[in-house]
Amino acid sequence: MAIVILDQWTKELVRTHIPLSGSWLPESLAWLSPYARIVHWYNTGAAFGMFKQGSMVFTVLAFVVIGLILYYYPQVEKADWSLRIAMSMQLGGATGNLIDRLTIGHVTDFISIGKFPVFNVADASITVGAVVLFLGVWMMERAEKKQQSTGQDQPNESPKEATSE
Repeated sequence: MAIVILDQWTKELVRTHIPLSGSWLPESLAWLSPYARIVHWYNTGAAFGMFKQGSMVFTVLAFVVIGLILYYYPQVEKADWSLRIAMSMQLGGATGNLIDRLTIGHVTDFISIGKFPVFNVADASITVGAVVLFLGVWMMERAEKKQQSTGQDQPNESPKEATSE
């Protein structure tokens, strides 16, 4: 919920205070202008401006993704914190961008860093959620391999067999 609130609040600030295609940067940080600034753009496609004019497809896809996350989240073990965080971040991001698509017909993007496509809090949340998911899977696989390698070093006799001699 915090991601959705932050996403919608920042987008509303941009829509209210920066004209479409305009940009803003505090005067004291003017030297950053070629590298980072706040802009007011809109996007009808996917995250980071990909697949423009796909608004209806991405609206439907957002509903599907949100539904799947809401269905599977309760089934995730509480100990699997990385998957729970990843799903939460992706749910928040998908919901934030879906709200834009349903209310204004496009997604407001405003974070401009270098030559990277302009994005927003929801896009960042989806991306960071994906990174957390991949890191979590990688860490779990490493732990399983380590456990298997330490388990294989030990003899395969049961305690009953060991005590019967």
